[in-house]
Amino acid sequence: MTYDISAASVGQPVPGPFMPAPVPPNPAAAVSIRGLVKAFDRKVAVNGLALDIPVGSFYGLVGPNGAGKTTTLNMATGLLRPDAGSVMILGHDVWSDVNRAKREIGVMPQGEQIFDRLTGLQLLVYAGMLRGMKRDEVVRRAHDLLAAFDLKDAAGKMVVDYSAGMTKKICLATAMIHSPRILVLDEPFEAVDPVSSANLRDILVEYARTGGTVIISSHVMALVEKMCTHVAIVNRGQVCAAGTVDEVAAGGELEDRFMALVGGRHAAAKLDWLDGGAGSGPAAPDQPTAPGQPAVPGQPAASGQPAVPSQPAQTPEALR
Repeated sequence: MTYDISAASVGQPVPGPFMPAPVPPNPAAAVSIRGLVKAFDRKVAVNGLALDIPVGSFYGLVGPNGAGKTTTLNMATGLLRPDAGSVMILGHDVWSDVNRAKREIGVMPQGEQIFDRLTGLQLLVYAGMLRGMKRDEVVRRAHDLLAAFDLKDAAGKMVVDYSAGMTKKICLATAMIHSPRILVLDEPFEAVDPVSSANLRDILVEYARTGGTVIISSHVMALVEKMCTHVAIVNRGQVCAAGTVDEVAAGGELEDRFMALVGGRHAAAKLDWLDGGAGSGPAAPDQPTAPGQPAVPGQPAASGQPAVPSQPAQTPEALR
């Protein structure tokens, strides 16, 4: 079922005569988050967030810009230390043994976070050997991934020369090279062409069917609704609702449910000057000078008005 995150679920005191016990982390979940908090200076990015992500799920994390999605994922994957709260990966506390947690997960880097002066093949081999894999095995897997992501012809090309879509795919491949149990992907389909997107979705869906857990952060509701089995709507650093896609959508469209929970939508702004040319008619013909207005020098005056005599053109000497 869907649920709204309350103070009880993040272990905070609840006013009233009853004081429910804090909800403990779920060791059976792929990811179990409780009371996660992170602030930057005086701005709270994540505010007591709690969430359980089931093993084998294709989980979508959605929310407006600045909702705290990326910050939450960074803390859950050991990239950013939280100010408070706990994160458990497959039953083990992340911050008690960060290296152990990182061995279980694959995080897709952003384009600016990779060594783009390596070729595609070199980058994958480097990523695999960094994980402690044997060279022969990582080379075999690298060629498999390059073929699966339609990058075989670009294996010997430097990543800096890849297109945006190709870069996105090679970044995803680096996250998968060590066959992690959990994949964490931030906007994985951005700038990827439709054919490649379909191939990537097939690979990820098959990975989830084998027991792997996929967590994606995305702004595209249609993609989340189509691909994901579960979804959490995040706003202002907290989970508004979470559950299966059907449960969160509550019988309607996921996007409509998202708007209802997050708010912020307003009527289109009316800009008088932005008319797409619809308000522009043919140029008006020249009009005679209105009575009481000075005539243009050298032109006949309007009826009843004295003419303004023409003035000789000034020479450079006259301007001195």
